[in-house]
Amino acid sequence: MQDQTLDNTARLSLPYVSSLTRYARRETTEVSIGDIPLGGDNPIRVQSMTTVDTMDTQGSVEECVRMIASGCEYIRITAPSIKEAENLANIRQELRAKGYDTPLVADIHFTPNAAEVAAKIVEKVRVNPGNYADKKKFDLITYTDEAYQAELDRIEEKFLPLVELCKAHGTAMRIGTNHGSLSDRIMSRYGDTPLGMVESALEFLRICNKAHYDQVVISMKSSNTRVMVQAYRLLVAKLQEEGLKAYPLHLGVTEAGEAEDGRIKSAIGIGTLLEDGLGDTIRVSLTEAPEYEAPVAQKLIDRYTDRASHTSIAELAQSPVNPYHYQKRPSYTCDTLGGENVPRVIADMSKEPITVTSLKKVGYFFNELLDKWSMSDLGADFVYLGKQKAEDMLPNGLKAIYDASIWQSHMVNAFPLYTFVEWNRALTVHAVLNFVEVTAEQIAQEGSGFIESIKGRKDVVLIMTTQNIHAMPAMRRAFFQLLIQNIQTPIIIKRAYQETVDKERLLLDAAVDIGGLLIDGLGDGVLLSTEDLQFANETAFGILQAARTRMTKTEYISCPSCGRTLFDLQETTAMIRKHTDHLKGVKIGIMGCIVNGPGEMADADYGYVGSGKGKITLYKGQEVMKRGVPSEKALDELIEIIKEDGNWIAPVVV
Repeated sequence: MQDQTLDNTARLSLPYVSSLTRYARRETTEVSIGDIPLGGDNPIRVQSMTTVDTMDTQGSVEECVRMIASGCEYIRITAPSIKEAENLANIRQELRAKGYDTPLVADIHFTPNAAEVAAKIVEKVRVNPGNYADKKKFDLITYTDEAYQAELDRIEEKFLPLVELCKAHGTAMRIGTNHGSLSDRIMSRYGDTPLGMVESALEFLRICNKAHYDQVVISMKSSNTRVMVQAYRLLVAKLQEEGLKAYPLHLGVTEAGEAEDGRIKSAIGIGTLLEDGLGDTIRVSLTEAPEYEAPVAQKLIDRYTDRASHTSIAELAQSPVNPYHYQKRPSYTCDTLGGENVPRVIADMSKEPITVTSLKKVGYFFNELLDKWSMSDLGADFVYLGKQKAEDMLPNGLKAIYDASIWQSHMVNAFPLYTFVEWNRALTVHAVLNFVEVTAEQIAQEGSGFIESIKGRKDVVLIMTTQNIHAMPAMRRAFFQLLIQNIQTPIIIKRAYQETVDKERLLLDAAVDIGGLLIDGLGDGVLLSTEDLQFANETAFGILQAARTRMTKTEYISCPSCGRTLFDLQETTAMIRKHTDHLKGVKIGIMGCIVNGPGEMADADYGYVGSGKGKITLYKGQEVMKRGVPSEKALDELIEIIKEDGNWIAPVVV
């Protein structure tokens, strides 16, 4: 198995972005997809996928119309066999008759013959290199170089006819790698890694290049945001290293889930790449009706409408972080912050009176009958109270942060917060933990003496923010500067947002600004400040979970449904969530069919997969535990598997 870790020299020779501080879209080739071209100078496009059975022509057309009305520019439709591929012609004809010319994309898995039929009908075909010419058996195979080359020759023989058909009919193609469905051959040579994902796509892309076919879009999807971001970066670097064209990128977090969790997860994965100018079309994959996806995607795109005009950020000559391999920034341990501690959440309660009601919003509950406090899994680790004094009103053990001007050294579980100016003048400090709020720009300011004032101290934690609209890169630069200077002070990422009626936009903004840093191991905690205290607290925990840095609740890796789905995904996900959402840190995959089954839920601890009409196959990891379970009994059987594995706890009523 080849090692994907790259040293500094290799990293610098494989750039994935023109600048880490200046926003600019990556320059890509243009791909013609019907009358809506992709890449080049075109805007970032929005797409989604139907959920109706492809053989239901009228139902598919009606769903497509709703999707188009919601802002969808490309519509993907599954074609699992030749009959569905052929029916794409009827769907397309009906849409055109109604005056809709939105390009259609055929989604292909396992069936090259269906792809070849679809290529003559629709504007674009999506193939998954993990299962287009291979069948996954989860076997570990040892290859000689000659044997491996023979496999590549076999793939070319199977794939080349589709390439030639696409050339002849002016059909575009997406080579869509999925983390969870890498072939046994790729897994055997490269492992379950971003490099394996990239090589899986490159094998097919080299065939396209050899055949002089360049109407290609590439994607590197995963339900793990960290893996997804690393794979896209590495892909761009590898394309440049091999002298291949800068093909457009389709971005998406596969199996993101539903509601706030699905939006946060999608925003972190997609937004982190958009921040660096990567991405030409996106899909937000939610376990909801497809017409709800496009507006979310558009809000992510709208963040970059005027981004190029951001306040300039000084360049750095080097990157101290390997962008293709996760490593947490080293930091000192200060109280419960930094070091090997999980990132902490600080709730901003400075604008709201300290009451039983307000403390409930940050995860603390008072039981009057028992006269005691309890804490939920989303209980904040610290509360920032500003100038409010509340020593006797807080639950035992809850740590408070006060403005330094009112903090007194005799306070119990209370720590001071200094401004940049106050810290330089401070005469009295806490013996263990002092917070200092500082902007990314102040850290970058040479000659201020600030870095010298904290260097080597183990009683300081920084709370870092910025006013730059290009917020994530501005703060990333400050983190990089401290890394280069070997400053190991723990850092809390602070983002403050004005009250807005559009909570969804606020959710997406926070997820990108904060999650984009956590993805690269930057940050020892989060302070999210909004008018809605409970929303801010829950969102902070959601971001930490989606970035894979702190697991505080059950994670559902659920697919967004399509025409292959064998049960109602939204209803089933809600049912499973109702009975399991108290299982802290457990990951449950809920997949509508075998295509999105054991492979796509690669990160899940347990899986619930449609395997036939009214039949469910249950998994523990990648291992099948029970096949053909009647759907009415499947939830009980799933819970029994979790119990047998020792991961079941009884729900607690608060």
